[in-house]
Amino acid sequence: MDLAALDPRRYDEQLAEKCERMRALFAQHDTPELEVFPSPPAHYRMRAEFRVWHDGDNLDYIMFDQARQERVAVTQYLPASELINQYMVKLHAALQPNPVLRRKLFQVDFLSTLSGELVISLLYHRQLDEAWQDGVRELQAQWGEPKVHFIGRARKQKVCLEQDYVDEVLQVHGKPFHYRQIENSFTQPNGKVAEKMLEWAVDVTRNSEGDLLELYCGNGNFSLALAQNFRKVLATELAKPSVEAAQHNIQKNGIDNVTILRMSAEDFTDAINGVREFRRLKGINLADYDCNTIFVDPPRSGLDPATEKMVQGYQRILYISCNPETLMANLETLGQTHKITRFALFDQFPYTHHMEAGVLLERR
Repeated sequence: MDLAALDPRRYDEQLAEKCERMRALFAQHDTPELEVFPSPPAHYRMRAEFRVWHDGDNLDYIMFDQARQERVAVTQYLPASELINQYMVKLHAALQPNPVLRRKLFQVDFLSTLSGELVISLLYHRQLDEAWQDGVRELQAQWGEPKVHFIGRARKQKVCLEQDYVDEVLQVHGKPFHYRQIENSFTQPNGKVAEKMLEWAVDVTRNSEGDLLELYCGNGNFSLALAQNFRKVLATELAKPSVEAAQHNIQKNGIDNVTILRMSAEDFTDAINGVREFRRLKGINLADYDCNTIFVDPPRSGLDPATEKMVQGYQRILYISCNPETLMANLETLGQTHKITRFALFDQFPYTHHMEAGVLLERR
C-alpha cells in the first residue's frame, strides 16, 4: 500500500476517480445511473495484519510501502478501526518487555467488529508451550477486557484460549443482523460499507417471486438479509468454518427459510445439471425450489464457464464483484441474455485501486 495516499482530505477526490474508472469500464454496456456508496474516510477496516520486526530489544509493527519500496514502522494505522488502533498501542506496550510473548513473533492479525469485539492472533516461528499460554492469560487479566480474545499460531499449531471468532452486528434498514465471524476466514473488511451493500441487495430484490439461489455464501452474510424477500433461500459454500458459522447465524437470527449446502459452485452446477450425484445433497430435493433469482459473490477470478451458463438460466442475476474486470469478462456471456438494470460501486477499499461493483441483471 502507498501509505502517503492515506489522506482523508483527498477521500472525495479518490472516490470521484474510481467512479469515472467504473463508468469507463462499463461504457460498452447500457447501464443505468451509477449508485455510489462511499466509505468512512478513516477507521473503516475491521481487520488488519502487520508483520513484526525485531531489532535487539525493540519490536515494531511494519508495513511495506509500495511507493517507497521499503518497510515502514507504524504505531497507528488510519484505515484500521478505532478498536484496532487502540489495541495496537496496548499490545505493543505489553510485548516490548515480555520475552515469552515476543520471542520469534513475526506477525500480528487483528479482527474487530462494529459491535466492539476483537480477536488478536499472534503468529510465531516456534511452537507454543504452557509458558506462552500463561503469559497470554496474565496479559488478559491485566487488561480485564472480556471482549478481547487471543489466538496463537505456529507451524501446524493453533492455540485458542477461549474462542476463535467475534460476533458482529450489522444494521440493515434499522434491523440488526447477528453474524459470527471466524478468525482466518473471509469476512467483509469494511463494516460500514458492508451494511450499505446489504441494504442495496435488499432494495434491488424487493417484491421478488419464488426462491433465491446463492453461490459463495460465506457465513451467510447476504443470505440472512435477503431471506426476507424470498419464499426460501438455498445457498452454497465450500469452506467448512464458514458453513458452520452460517448455520450458527441462521439460528441466532431466528431465520427458518435458509438452507446452506457445503459445496463449491462448480459442484453445485454439476448437481443441478444432473452431471453427477452428491452424497451431501441427500435429503435435499432441488426440484422443491423455484429459484427465479440467483445471487453470486465470486472470488476475484469471477465465474467459471460452466457456472456462467448455469447462471444464465435464471430470470434475475444479482452479482457482487470484488474485481470489476472479471465481472466484465463474465458479462460477455451474461450480457447476451440479460441486461443491467441496477449498477453500484461500493468503496470497500479507499485509497487503493480496488473497486467493488454490484449489478442486477434481468432477462432481456
